[in-house]
Amino acid sequence: MRENLLSDPGRVTLRDYQDHLGPAGQTWVHEEDGVILGFSAATRATATIWALFIHPDHEGRGIGRGLLDCAVDWLWSQGAAEVGLTTGAGTRAEGFYRAAGWREASTTNGEIQFILPAAPLAPHP
Repeated sequence: MRENLLSDPGRVTLRDYQDHLGPAGQTWVHEEDGVILGFSAATRATATIWALFIHPDHEGRGIGRGLLDCAVDWLWSQGAAEVGLTTGAGTRAEGFYRAAGWREASTTNGEIQFILPAAPLAPHP
């Protein structure tokens, strides 16, 4: 079963993707042998994860965690105090984000909003 399919893919436009390759954010891909197996995208202005998708045949290999870490690290480098994202309630993605340390901020219409506060910097010795 495939989860977190876009409920209205027509709402996501080519321009949305283009913006996350340039002015609005940043995008990362995981590629093997010339095939993209997953991607993540982050939005600078809202400090959010805009997308994180992995080909279902390649889930469970750590690709998603690696792509998520890239996006979060980039948002921290842009000065974000916390990072947010939304995902469907009761999905495997919900468990994935909880296991990665994300906190539930709210739930609306079956969508959970998660936040990840920036870790405090360790004191210098």
